[in-house]
Amino acid sequence: MPCPFEAKPRWERRKDARPQELLEAAIDLFVERGYAATRLEDVARRAGVSKGTLYLYYENKEELFKAVVRSNIVPVIGEAETSVAEFEGHSADLLRHLIHSWWQRLGATKASGIIKLVMAEADNFPELARFYQEEVINRGTAATSRMLERAIERGEFRPMDVNLMTQVLIAPMLMLITWKHSVGPCPRAELEPLAFLDTFLDMALQGLLPRPA
Repeated sequence: MPCPFEAKPRWERRKDARPQELLEAAIDLFVERGYAATRLEDVARRAGVSKGTLYLYYENKEELFKAVVRSNIVPVIGEAETSVAEFEGHSADLLRHLIHSWWQRLGATKASGIIKLVMAEADNFPELARFYQEEVINRGTAATSRMLERAIERGEFRPMDVNLMTQVLIAPMLMLITWKHSVGPCPRAELEPLAFLDTFLDMALQGLLPRPA
């Protein structure tokens, strides 16, 4: 008699669990192999389903990749937009919150590998690059710019070129992603991300805060 507590094979699990299992398998393989080298049959195999089952949920690899981004990255952008709209404290604290949250929710997770993948493979897959630009980069950039505009309006940051400063604030975070996935794995490539971000924030706020009269 089979044990009543024996775990069921993955293909016998309830159907509503399958999309999430496919997304988890997909992000693992996209990060490990890149977009071009990831095959749908390998995603299905890692998720414990047939390739035909995968096609019930995702029409092709492009749609699967978009689903991975919408599941793992887009919600974090939405949280940042909400924080900028609803935060009541000083803008320096809002900036710290946004950068620390970005690292905790994206930089320190597997999703950071998707960000690096897009930077590396965008030229070869322009349609995916356009999708990522619209759903992630444009929204993230707009949220950062709005944070700066809020700070200037409240007199908490000095007047500045908001568009340029937005790019200055984003660049170190992209550098951390590059380090983590390209340089970090190499011997003696030591860098503590949170210490790096705190040092950057200290330097940035020295320039952003109004100068004493």
